[in-house]
Amino acid sequence: MHDAIVIGGGILGASAAYHLVCEGARTLLIDRYDEGRATNAGAGVLSPVTYSGKLEPLFNLAMDAFDYYPIVNERLLQEQEEETGFARAGKLVVAASEDELEAFENAREIIFNRQKLRGTPSAEDLHDISSDEARTLLPPLGPVLGAIYYRNAARVDGRLIAGAFHRASVRRGLEVKNASVEKLILKNGAVVGAECGGEVLRCGNVVIAGGAWSPEFEGQLGIRLPIEPERGQIIHLSLPGQDTSDWPTLNAYHMDYMVPWPDSRVVVGATHEGGTGFRARQTVSGIMEVLGDALRVAPGLAKAEIREIRVGLRPQTPDMLPVLGSVPGWANLFMLTGNGRTGLQVGPYSGKIITQLLLGQNPESEIDFLNISRFM
Repeated sequence: MHDAIVIGGGILGASAAYHLVCEGARTLLIDRYDEGRATNAGAGVLSPVTYSGKLEPLFNLAMDAFDYYPIVNERLLQEQEEETGFARAGKLVVAASEDELEAFENAREIIFNRQKLRGTPSAEDLHDISSDEARTLLPPLGPVLGAIYYRNAARVDGRLIAGAFHRASVRRGLEVKNASVEKLILKNGAVVGAECGGEVLRCGNVVIAGGAWSPEFEGQLGIRLPIEPERGQIIHLSLPGQDTSDWPTLNAYHMDYMVPWPDSRVVVGATHEGGTGFRARQTVSGIMEVLGDALRVAPGLAKAEIREIRVGLRPQTPDMLPVLGSVPGWANLFMLTGNGRTGLQVGPYSGKIITQLLLGQNPESEIDFLNISRFM
């Protein structure tokens, strides 16, 4: 019998499994490796300081997650042999055209007001820069009407860090089963196991981290889990012979992001397509949208080669917030899903938080606003 079963092996499930085994919990990770897993296609921009939303609990959680990244990254580098893809890269936020200027100015006000109130980051680390300065930092960039630079932003490769969590966890005793959970085992208001291929696996706790596929259990549990897959297509471009290692990431307002990597690669994206179901497919319209937006903001990418196109299915909730916490009405059951576009940003830290909850500890961050009860 296991202390915990984690269902789903993306960044959230992998992190939960790792933190559980680090705490000595006998843990089983069940993962069926669905096509379209969001972790494998995410951009991995880590920059909560430039978050321009007004939900302070989400901002605080993202900051805690950002501060935790270098800590857990160092542990993973010590405990297994592969890279994680985590690195400081800096970030630009720009208005590339007149129709982006209003949104940029609104975001700028929020970002710098928060900086003033918190007293951090320093003006040296977060400040306005000129169009010429922005283009010096990111040579393919065209002229911009406004630009903010945050020096300490980071990036991470979802595939690499999820793999690092898996390897480190297995070395600590994690069991991994490549299978599909047909149903949960319920008894007297508690979840006491899971059934895979007719085999009943007993456990003390269950963590559902199934991404866009998590609602498969809502009928059995009698709960509402309004998560829909949102398709995102992202394109990896190659600039042979170009040193991209020091280029910052970028966000514009009619272009989602640009993420340079050291291997002469620049990732651009992404589409946000609802109503696609679980069809993790490339489309002509999606590719044209991504490339059109990228070239509008960064015309210097025009001669880049297309290296790869990835498609991910983000688990999106109606309020665009994750589901994180215990499940009212069911003992021993925890949800870790619905992260949409924030999975890579808060995933490693969320695995730590869900472990604290499962072990009966007080979580380090405020998470009540993310409980599934808001949909019940």
